[in-house]
Amino acid sequence: MSEPLPALCLIAMPGRRRHTIELCQETERRGFAGIYVPSPFGGMSMCEALSWNTASITFGTAIAPIYQRTIVDFAQSAAMMHEVSGGRFRLGVGIAHGPSHVRMGVTPGKPLADTRAFIEKFRALDGTSNGFGPLPPIIVAALRKKMVALSGELAEGVVFANASLSHIAQSLAALPAAKRNDPGFFIGNMIPTCISDDVEAAKAVNRRTLANYAFLPNYRNYWKEAGYVDEMDAIEKAIAEGRRDDIPKYLSDKWLADNTLFGPAAKVREGVAAWRAAGVRTPILVPSSAAGNQLKAIEEVFATFG
Repeated sequence: MSEPLPALCLIAMPGRRRHTIELCQETERRGFAGIYVPSPFGGMSMCEALSWNTASITFGTAIAPIYQRTIVDFAQSAAMMHEVSGGRFRLGVGIAHGPSHVRMGVTPGKPLADTRAFIEKFRALDGTSNGFGPLPPIIVAALRKKMVALSGELAEGVVFANASLSHIAQSLAALPAAKRNDPGFFIGNMIPTCISDDVEAAKAVNRRTLANYAFLPNYRNYWKEAGYVDEMDAIEKAIAEGRRDDIPKYLSDKWLADNTLFGPAAKVREGVAAWRAAGVRTPILVPSSAAGNQLKAIEEVFATFG
């Protein structure tokens, strides 16, 4: 029996939003495990389009920042998508990160307390008597163990982004055993992926992608927890000294291989299998290309898993 296909992360970039929905329909036809959408460029709006324009595939927000909308607005939109899609929508929520808080003009509180309060208030709106109707499952975007544990307590799943394969078992140990072993509990990870026979070019693409995250303290703290203290200390020193262009060189090959997928198609397929073996039921490929834009990257993914 062949391995199940991974899920895909797709972003509806301005100017090609309709074409992105068509690519989602092709993703569904090809039997991929799902479509998960990050917050930039209207992730909730893209999911609403998917509720109308797909028929069978599971889809959701990889992360919708909890500070982005009011609870009532979240619930109204989520209930709509849940109903129209026949229960295929998953609401992935999280606190996001500092730069996004600045863009949204919000001052966050404590991450765990804010996430708990959001979920509890959201759940209180569930049901016809409240005028919303049934609400979808909630997936918590997490990196470190306390947030993973919260997902096991209050949600129907957990989704990581840019996690370390070598550390994922320790992260998942924060879940109750019943949730870890429940096939209905979603466990996903957004994995930067570049498919190319030119391994060095593929590594360079993923380094550029992940360098942006290396500027974020929450990610650096996670990667320190995962064992990459020297790399993160060097990055923090470079940031303090204003050497921003030096950041990629501190993202070692070992670190890159632990956090991303790159190289020829067969190697990427093996990598997806390794993530599943480590406990991630739904690897979510975040495709980039060494030979073009997101559209080219999706072509390469389709060819790899065709």
